Amino acid sequence: MLIQSVNPATNKIVKSFDEMTDENLEIAVANSKLASENWKKSSYKERGNLLKKVAVLMRSKKTELSKLITLEMGKIIAQAEGEIDLSADIFDYYADNAEAFLQDKPLGPKLGKAFIRHSPIGVLLGVQPWNFPFYQVARFAAPNIMIGNTILLKHASLVPQCGIAIENLFIEAGAPKGVYTNLLISGKRASAIVSDERIKGVSLTGSEEAGSKIAEQAGKYLKKSVLELGGNDAFIILEDANIDKAVEWAVVGRINNNGECCVASKRFIAVEKIADEFLEKFTKKMKNLVIGDPMDPKTELGPLSSEDAAKKIADQVKRAIDAGATALLGGKRSDRDGAFMDPTILTDLKPENPAYSEELFGPVASFYRVKNEEDAIKLANDSSFGLGCSIFTEDVEKGKIVADQIDAGMVFINHPTWTQPDLPFGGTKGSGYGRELSELGIDEFVNKKLIRISGLNDPM
Repeated sequence: MLIQSVNPATNKIVKSFDEMTDENLEIAVANSKLASENWKKSSYKERGNLLKKVAVLMRSKKTELSKLITLEMGKIIAQAEGEIDLSADIFDYYADNAEAFLQDKPLGPKLGKAFIRHSPIGVLLGVQPWNFPFYQVARFAAPNIMIGNTILLKHASLVPQCGIAIENLFIEAGAPKGVYTNLLISGKRASAIVSDERIKGVSLTGSEEAGSKIAEQAGKYLKKSVLELGGNDAFIILEDANIDKAVEWAVVGRINNNGECCVASKRFIAVEKIADEFLEKFTKKMKNLVIGDPMDPKTELGPLSSEDAAKKIADQVKRAIDAGATALLGGKRSDRDGAFMDPTILTDLKPENPAYSEELFGPVASFYRVKNEEDAIKLANDSSFGLGCSIFTEDVEKGKIVADQIDAGMVFINHPTWTQPDLPFGGTKGSGYGRELSELGIDEFVNKKLIRISGLNDPM
């Protein structure tokens, strides 16, 4: 299989790579296993120093790495630069905090003394997506390298140069061979190697379909797994919300990363009293977005990640309209070369419409008006996904009450669903299981070993 790097702003092939041979894949797995035997004996200081060097290198190469992100998947350049900063911050965060997170946890048993010790489990496989090529890798690799595990990373085929660049950062930082390895292989082969007894856990961020395949293999071979899958995040505007602020954040929440974000705000739910005002202002701002070359600092909305992605969302919008939805804005591909889609707002969506339940991965917003707060909660929860949700209200206490009734892994009040190193990230229902980032993110792929001490004369 040929893995190709394609610029979605032009749909032209930039570079091609041959997939790893079976022999080279075997060498990679063997090296990772060998490295894990030594890396688990290393000190937190040694592991932290490695991550700190990676972070320094990442910041020093921010310009070139950001351009690589934009070239391969179309993220506008300012957001690509922000992704590099965030990724470096994640490496620093775990270098600074992992030892405290993983310290022995004393217990208070009725007899004897006991504590929990956190130990590495060995080689981990990460299957990561194209939409945040550095950030997604950082939040998986950083905590697990600090635990003492080693990493095999199968990156998305759309961003092979980003995958190679990350491995090169580790090599330049002096990582022992096998601690971090980039795998140029297909998703099918990644699923297959989950069965390898040397691999002790697997983490995937991606589609429900990909997650199901990985989870099936992990379950079959009794491997721990973490899945972060799709989302259909609700953005609720209550009647006492600051409408101008809600509109400002609504646009950011929908078009961040060109709309290709698991936790992008996708379903905008406004109570009747303020629905018209919100929709009018939201439509105006979406309509006036500057679309163009993602390398141009003036651009506000770039291309989708690939021509296939643009075709898919255009088809989803067409099917939604054919099923009775109204395109209040946009609804079609942009009249320009590249994988572009016009900013779109869909209304009049009924439960039987396919767009009511599908994830729309791009600059397409679904708008709903509801009678009251109770109906807003009901509609927000009427989804097979449960990743994130946003609630806009001037009454924070009311916002907390609403948040408590939302079926999602993350709820943000007066802000779109967001990410930072010290906040846990993950969902429920069809959005997957497990958590990444914060202290919770270092607690997934560890052996929480009980050590109990008894006196020789203690009773049985």
